[in-house]
Amino acid sequence: MGLSLSHILLVLIAVVFIFGAKRLPSIMQDLAKGLRAFKDGLKDGEEK
Repeated sequence: MGLSLSHILLVLIAVVFIFGAKRLPSIMQDLAKGLRAFKDGLKDGEEK
């Protein structure tokens, strides 16, 4: 059983209610920075 569109929307709505709409952009920005750092770390590991 995979995630359907309705499941993803339900999770997003729950996140907005929990964290609030004002904090959501900063949370997403921090998440993107973390993912970028993780990918850069993987690239560095492959080069060695």
